Amino acid sequence: MEATALPLAADVAEASPIIAALQQRRSAIRPGTPYARVAQAVMASDARVAEAELRVAQLRSEAAQKNWMPRIGPRASLTSLGDVVAQLVVEQVILDNGRMLAERDKAKADVELAAVAMVEDGNARVFEALSLYLLAEEGRDSRAHFGRALNDMSEFEWIMERRVQGGVSDRSDLTVLRQKLGTIRARRDAAEESTRTALAELRTMTARPMDEIFGLGDLHAAAENAPLGVLRAEAEREVTLASARIQRAGYLPGLAANGSVDRGGNAMGGLEITSDSLFGLGTMAELNAIEVGREAAGRRVAQAQEAAAREIASQTRQIEAYRGQLSEARLLTVEAKRNLDLFQRQYEGGQRQVMDVVGVYETYSAALEKEIDLRYKAARAELDLARLKGALAEGARM
Repeated sequence: MEATALPLAADVAEASPIIAALQQRRSAIRPGTPYARVAQAVMASDARVAEAELRVAQLRSEAAQKNWMPRIGPRASLTSLGDVVAQLVVEQVILDNGRMLAERDKAKADVELAAVAMVEDGNARVFEALSLYLLAEEGRDSRAHFGRALNDMSEFEWIMERRVQGGVSDRSDLTVLRQKLGTIRARRDAAEESTRTALAELRTMTARPMDEIFGLGDLHAAAENAPLGVLRAEAEREVTLASARIQRAGYLPGLAANGSVDRGGNAMGGLEITSDSLFGLGTMAELNAIEVGREAAGRRVAQAQEAAAREIASQTRQIEAYRGQLSEARLLTVEAKRNLDLFQRQYEGGQRQVMDVVGVYETYSAALEKEIDLRYKAARAELDLARLKGALAEGARM
């Protein structure tokens, strides 16, 4: 199996390094994870507009491969006597200064550019779907957190209400507690609404409910993938270079052999000097502009490489920062829980008031909320890094 697959991969790499790079890229999404299930669902329901555009480019490339063959067609002209002269003309280009080869190269470059666009489209679609999924998951976790906080604070409210009825505590403390409960309830409802909205949008992308999928996914590093922005710049460079060769060939004289047969059966033939453009005062400036355009195309590739490297480095640093902050937040949560347990024991021993415990509980609850926030910030940063590398859609499946 491998003996037959390797030559094929080598042939593709030789014919089109960009297509080979797209086919060989691996997805950062680990199989079997919630991310993988969402990605599979969203790709299965894709309208595939970019794929249709790729097919159009492939057909044009196939047509361009035959541009060296003789062309045949009718020609009609009106004489000075008002007679219509009709002929059947056959033309074969002998010398075109590389124009036809450049046309074939441009058609191939158009296919490469369309292929990059298709992978970009799939990568962006998966990124959008997974972003919605993360928003829904964060809403679920936040709702569960606020739900637990609401139950715990409700117990404090019940205790405070009994203390107020017994004349032990002031009613203002009970009012403060109820205001805190209202805030928690509002935040719980907002988190639930965020989940519903994100899942509704995700459902429109997948054409089926995603409510049964839970949990975060895990991403590979995918460091071997060339950024899609760089591949696009390389494909655009090839298009520009081929177009420049076509334009330059249009200013040089060519040679073609042609023959014609009229309605009377009379045959004629000969050689013809051809040129698409006539020389003028601005011709040299136009030729110089073509050369400058070729140089600018190469510079755009270098610029794309630099921009991609900077974005990836920045996003990698952001992930490391979020992971460090998340580790610190977990330690603070453990410390806050330890402090809460201490205050709870002291309250039960009569050494603390209810509002003292409430204040410490709020610190613990805020630490848990911060931990949730950082966990999803890190997940979004990892997802964004995979998007920058174009590693959310596997090339072989595109």
